Amino acid sequence: MRRIPMRQMKDNQCGTIAAIKANGELGRRIRDMGLVPGMPIKVQGRAPLYDPVALRVLNFTVALRNKEADFIEVEVE
Repeated sequence: MRRIPMRQMKDNQCGTIAAIKANGELGRRIRDMGLVPGMPIKVQGRAPLYDPVALRVLNFTVALRNKEADFIEVEVE
């Protein structure tokens, strides 16, 4: 498995969150959305200009801006 920033994931690609690199308010907001290390995710799609990205986490969809997704490292196969 290799680690990449979430922003580099392709549509319909699955992975597991490996690390959250954001601190302070942004890091807390990301974790409050349920995006924590060990959580499996899937990229559902992107907006026409590739920002934001829609993620499937458990049974709900979360949208993140690319600048927020840059702080999340994901392990993919």
